[in-house]
Amino acid sequence: MTARRQAGFTLLEMIVVLVIVGLVLGLVLARGPWRSPGLEARAIAERIAGALRLARAEAIADDHAVYLTYDAAANAMAVDGDSPFVLPPETAVAVQSADGAPQRTRIARIGFAPDGSSTGGRIVCARGDQRIAVGVDWLTGRVSVADAR
Repeated sequence: MTARRQAGFTLLEMIVVLVIVGLVLGLVLARGPWRSPGLEARAIAERIAGALRLARAEAIADDHAVYLTYDAAANAMAVDGDSPFVLPPETAVAVQSADGAPQRTRIARIGFAPDGSSTGGRIVCARGDQRIAVGVDWLTGRVSVADAR
């Protein structure tokens, strides 16, 4: 009669597997967090678009003009009366008025009237090589987000 060997892993096999898993995990953690400049630029643009839509809704609901203000020195945006939200330092922002001229001052504003119309304009967020544009139509006040060209 032959002795039957029990199925399973030896201690040496388990140690080898744990060492390999540890090395792979160490390499992944040493690289840092996985980040996508494109996704981060889109998230920032969506946040700005949300603030613009909020400003338009407040202007219509409260029956008075409401502005989104961008302070280039602080790299922060705020809707009238709300606390500002600071953009990440790696994010470059350019604001253009409705006439296409870039803002020359440190403070840029896009306003909404009680009828829903707007001063219009475009805000371009750049992060890495990704550029996302947030556009505001002057006539309807419609806010749109698209890849910038």
